[in-house]
Amino acid sequence: MSRTSAALALTALLCCPLTQAAEPEYVTIAMEIDVARPAAEAWAKVGGYCDISKWANLACEITSGDGGMGTVRVLDNGRVTEILVAHTELSYGYTQPVVEGTRYNLYHGFFEARPVTATTSKLLYTLLLDASVYADQATREADLLRRRTSFENRLKTMKTMVEAP
Repeated sequence: MSRTSAALALTALLCCPLTQAAEPEYVTIAMEIDVARPAAEAWAKVGGYCDISKWANLACEITSGDGGMGTVRVLDNGRVTEILVAHTELSYGYTQPVVEGTRYNLYHGFFEARPVTATTSKLLYTLLLDASVYADQATREADLLRRRTSFENRLKTMKTMVEAP
């Protein structure tokens, strides 16, 4: 193959991808639960970055950082890695990095204790992801329902923990 032919072949590969990525379809799953405790008290019981081990029954290890922005937690004995990308007194947000060999879904989670009154609050959990990664509508709907059900159950567990004497 001549240099010109090789250059044209390389240009074609770079300019014209062999597979087309699906158009992104961003989905938000917003969930909340009322708790009979002040937000700061609720957050103190369930809002630590590795408190997920208590309310989701997942092993959690901080592998990098000090609990602030950029802190990395590894869940479920290495199955999931999450990076802290937002943090306030009563909230945090995280993302999951790209995993080689899988389609990236831009997964982000946001968890917050929001004051309602001096003695009550809401726990809010919001997930954001790109649903275009699913092979078909049935798979998409099943996975989104699985995620919603799982996190709503986690919110119920947190409510019980927060409201316990």
